[in-house]
Amino acid sequence: MTLVHIVLFEFKPTTHKDEIDDLCKHMLSLSTLCLHPESKKPYILASSGGRDNSPEGHQGGFSHGFVSHFANSADRDYYVKEDPAHLQFVEKAGRILQNIRVVGYDMGVF
Repeated sequence: MTLVHIVLFEFKPTTHKDEIDDLCKHMLSLSTLCLHPESKKPYILASSGGRDNSPEGHQGGFSHGFVSHFANSADRDYYVKEDPAHLQFVEKAGRILQNIRVVGYDMGVF
């Protein structure tokens, strides 16, 4: 069953557009940079993201969203807690993010 991992970014007001673009591109590149610890192959099944364009007005300051799909919770947990490429990204992101939201779920499980 596919596990969906959703991340929302709110950047610090002083963050330059070039820094935002760079971080967003880096986030999407994790789908090829993150390698499974055993197979040494990419394990993120799919990844997408972009700038918010919702007219609903419930963004709460979050301007960018990303969705990643994993085969299972073990792969997601490795990504979050251990994957060196992801951990390096988290360190970089922490310098320019003001706030972050993360939600995960198994598709179709309520």
